Amino acid sequence: MEIGIDSFAAILPDPATGRLPSATERMAELIEEVVAADRVGLDVFGIGEHHRGEFLDSAPTVILAAAAARTSRIRLTSAVTVLSAADPVRVFQEFATLDLISKGRAEVVVGRGSFVEAYPLFGLDTRDYDDLFAEKLDLFLQLGETTNITWEGRFRPALDGQGVFPRPHQPKLPLWIGVGGTPQSFARAGALGIPLMVAIIGGSFERFRPLVDLYHEAGKRAGHRPETLKVGVHAMGFVGETDTEARDAFFPGWAHLTTTIGRERGWSPPSRQQFEAMAGPEGAFLVGAPQTVAAKMLQASETLGGVSRFTFQMSTASLDTAAMKRSIELLGTEVAPIVRAAR
Repeated sequence: MEIGIDSFAAILPDPATGRLPSATERMAELIEEVVAADRVGLDVFGIGEHHRGEFLDSAPTVILAAAAARTSRIRLTSAVTVLSAADPVRVFQEFATLDLISKGRAEVVVGRGSFVEAYPLFGLDTRDYDDLFAEKLDLFLQLGETTNITWEGRFRPALDGQGVFPRPHQPKLPLWIGVGGTPQSFARAGALGIPLMVAIIGGSFERFRPLVDLYHEAGKRAGHRPETLKVGVHAMGFVGETDTEARDAFFPGWAHLTTTIGRERGWSPPSRQQFEAMAGPEGAFLVGAPQTVAAKMLQASETLGGVSRFTFQMSTASLDTAAMKRSIELLGTEVAPIVRAAR
């Protein structure tokens, strides 16, 4: 099982003073987080894509390229690229360039995006939400197979044999499809035989088992080999010396962001009681001491029928830089060995 971290480059106010760190400070800290993850032997680091004031990740490939120059082993990926709102040719070029800089460590996780700010920003209609993704995914897949492409669609000018350069260092850029809870998204990934990255940011792991089964069933019907149908999980996660220490470090930032986003979406304000339930045995938060987190990861993998990769969304605790660095260290040096030994 691969273990890694996903960051949205969240920029959060100090809960006591309300002071925001500067964007420059936060970006420097983020690069150091990737360096730390590489040093302790984690497998992957992902950068999300958002177009909001709370996050600094609107240009994830730039951040990943900066991290590539400071690291040597860790794989670098998006988490996720909002392909629906982008030009697939440009996305391919950017990640092929990242792959050259990193000497073959680039990956791409593509999705439609749970935040829709990118659509009006780039002149797209959210009524085309699914059609945009289906068409652009088709083009992106073809770009991975051929240098000179002929293609035509609704949402982008046609291509008539133009060459798309550079080509990546790897023979093929690894691609995952990022999904939330839409059954059609699971079925599509299975039918295409593409690895699946499931965002489980609330509720329980159990409720996603029918959707994961749907993915495997669609892949089997399409004739894909079982070993190609990998499942990854992106979850809220944080590691501390004790369960209480981890939860105390993670809760303030999580509560702040959940309140901000929930206000827009009509959610009730989150409580510490809700958070503790999510971090408890039945919830989907991987927050706690190393033994607690490792045991919960192994149980979640069993529940979902086998997980190939877990990535921890821990950037809501980024305000406490010492706790963040310690969490990354504990994830690599204590959680990962327990999980790998059990597999």
